[in-house]
Amino acid sequence: MNLIELLAQGDAVSRLVSLLLLAMSVASWVVILWKAWLVRRASRDVARSVAAFWQAPSIDEARGRVASFDREGLVLPLIAATGLAAIGTLAAAGERSQQLTRVLRDALHAVLHKLHFGQVLLATVGSTAPFVGLLGTVWGIYHALTGIAHTDQVTLDQVAGPVGEALIMTAAGLFVAIPAVLAYNVFGRHIGRIEADLEGFARDLRELLAHRGAGDV
Repeated sequence: MNLIELLAQGDAVSRLVSLLLLAMSVASWVVILWKAWLVRRASRDVARSVAAFWQAPSIDEARGRVASFDREGLVLPLIAATGLAAIGTLAAAGERSQQLTRVLRDALHAVLHKLHFGQVLLATVGSTAPFVGLLGTVWGIYHALTGIAHTDQVTLDQVAGPVGEALIMTAAGLFVAIPAVLAYNVFGRHIGRIEADLEGFARDLRELLAHRGAGDV
């Protein structure tokens, strides 16, 4: 019996569970493929951008060099944030180092949000898909046993067939969850490395510009 026949024999709940697992699988694989592309580019671009920045003779020259490497826009927002003016506002109060800390922190949060986007979905799919599949299995067994109860003579084939088909839902839930969990862990490790590089660059950039005037930025 193929999956289409299994869905055709199931009721509304079984079909809903199957469609939910399918949607979770498609969504997680879209995120996995996109994040694999993003993380691969980001790992390479951040290292090149940071190296290009420190090899530049001036801030203006550094911006141009970084722009040619920072394809995902992870380093440039940090550099651009240091030149933001806040004259006449509370953000302009305090020392230059405090202003730099504030704008770099905000820019870093925005960049990290881009890197972490999709991680929540992978974690949600990885943690809930097995239970969704288990729900489909339990409901399928209940539905099968209810139908068997109305028959006059019950054989082993009548019980084993529907129960075995219902267990497919559990396997489907694991099939959806395992790639999501693996991808979440792998991406989390790579994102952690990129995050550490960006935080280090932001800290070094703050130290560099803390004692320079706004006109030098």
